[in-house]
Amino acid sequence: MARGRADGNPRKQLVTTVLVLFIVGGLVYLYSRNSGSSSSIEYTSKSLNTGDDSAVPKTIPVCDDRHSELIPCLDRNLIYQTRLKLDLTLMEHYERHCPMPERRYNCLIPPPPGYKIPIKWPKSRDQVWRANIPHTHLATEKSDQNWMVVKGEKIVFPGGGTHFHRGADKYIASIANMLNFPNNNINNGGRLRNVFDVGCGVASYGGYLLSSDVMAMSLAPNDVHENQIQFALERGIPAYLGVLGTLRLPYPSRSFELAHCSRCRIDWLQRDGILLLELDRLLRPGGYFVYSSPEAYAQDEEDRRIWREMSALVGRMCWKVAAKKNQTVIWVKPLTNDCYLKREPDTQPPLCSSDDDPDAVWGIKMKACISRYSDQVHKARGSGLSPWPARLTSPPPRLADFNYSSEMFEKDMDVWQQRVSNYWKLLGNKIKPDTIRNVMDMKANLGSFTAAFKDKDVWVMNVVPENGPNTLKIIYDRGLLGTVHNWCEAFSTYPRTYDLLHAWTIFSDIIQKECSVQDLLIEMDRILRPKGFIIIRDKRSVVLYIKKFLPALHWDAATKSSVEHDSDQGEDDAVLIIQKKMWLTSESVRVSEK
Repeated sequence: MARGRADGNPRKQLVTTVLVLFIVGGLVYLYSRNSGSSSSIEYTSKSLNTGDDSAVPKTIPVCDDRHSELIPCLDRNLIYQTRLKLDLTLMEHYERHCPMPERRYNCLIPPPPGYKIPIKWPKSRDQVWRANIPHTHLATEKSDQNWMVVKGEKIVFPGGGTHFHRGADKYIASIANMLNFPNNNINNGGRLRNVFDVGCGVASYGGYLLSSDVMAMSLAPNDVHENQIQFALERGIPAYLGVLGTLRLPYPSRSFELAHCSRCRIDWLQRDGILLLELDRLLRPGGYFVYSSPEAYAQDEEDRRIWREMSALVGRMCWKVAAKKNQTVIWVKPLTNDCYLKREPDTQPPLCSSDDDPDAVWGIKMKACISRYSDQVHKARGSGLSPWPARLTSPPPRLADFNYSSEMFEKDMDVWQQRVSNYWKLLGNKIKPDTIRNVMDMKANLGSFTAAFKDKDVWVMNVVPENGPNTLKIIYDRGLLGTVHNWCEAFSTYPRTYDLLHAWTIFSDIIQKECSVQDLLIEMDRILRPKGFIIIRDKRSVVLYIKKFLPALHWDAATKSSVEHDSDQGEDDAVLIIQKKMWLTSESVRVSEK
């Protein structure tokens, strides 16, 4: 076939080209507008017109009952439907995979049939309503280990575990005894506060640590051990859905004094020990790894091989055996860089490069290297943190990473103490001492909102936005817990897991990022328990706009909007406290009850 020749009239060719581009551009524009209007998601712009009621839905539909436990970014059905190519051996299918806008559920998650207001803390540590989490598989599978027992309308938790059949309390005391802590108390005089429990089951280990003033971040994936993290949160125990897979866990370096694995079924030797090196990143100087597993005591050849290779690996990581007894070995991490610097050249695993930021975690791949200490930590021979509870209110050394002074830290505490006090005055008789247990601060900054709860029997998940200052390390240095998150996406938790959400300027941030306000409201409804509360603190125009969504969400304004002058910002903040209604579903009718 002969090639076509060029048009002999350049001017005519130019005009034709311009017309074609104009027509194509117009078609693309019209298509994008139509596809956008038909999408289940409408993204708001930076110039959101908060006075425009046309963007506010009169109703929001209720999802099908089969979605009562939906976790949008950990939805295995989504993975199957979209045929994502994931490496199952690396646990990628248990990592976050969020739906595209056109696949998001733009509806309210219903409670399961027979749902009841959760049992109050501290009774909830030992029992929950069966109807709220109607899954009894673990009671059968782990019947010989005392994980949980079904008793009529309730599921009871005797405190057992794979390696602590006699109870978590006795197991915890035995660990303290192995480490020669005073009075067999695991908190070691307040020097041990933050614990990371990987493969936590139903989090009885973390639940029983609380009585010793020790806070555990209990972690497990959304796997075949159905709903284990949901049970933990229903019990009022801090927990998070996650997995040691390919990405760094959403916690900064040097966050925990102790990591714990009780028969957690993790292959610590895979990929040059990358998972063990991730634990090393999370442990503080002198931190412990408590490992209760067959490899620590069994005598068959395979277990002995694993033990030899694991011992060699942690030795090259400069860990030492602090104690070994029966089924448990405890390793301790070095206080300084001295051991790392004395290793032979080309020793594996290597030290991380000097430009690696060990606190960068959101969407960052794990690295098979050792995170060395900063010069300040090396010289101080440790983190330099005060014992608990002084740790909560003492300016931590890492404040200097943000150029924050002690005076700024103390002022932040004073400001939030006053704000939380005002919140409680606004709530008045709507809450009792046991009304609230699980709290989330959606934009935690330095954690001073949580510090203001020090006299209340609650725990707080402190969330730090992924695109702001990484102040999560300050939060952990204060003896608190938290995670990094992008609020344009769904949070890694089950529905109905928090009693109180605190949203400080979150909606202004969402508008700035051009994400959907309505999506965030629906996500907050998913996370919040029926009868739970939301405290919104934001610009007055934003709060008034959010207030328009209340009828569609089945939310009530628990208090009238109040205005507080923020001298630092030079503008007025509005505060709106909302309560979620208790509504039920049937096969054909959605009934709303006050």
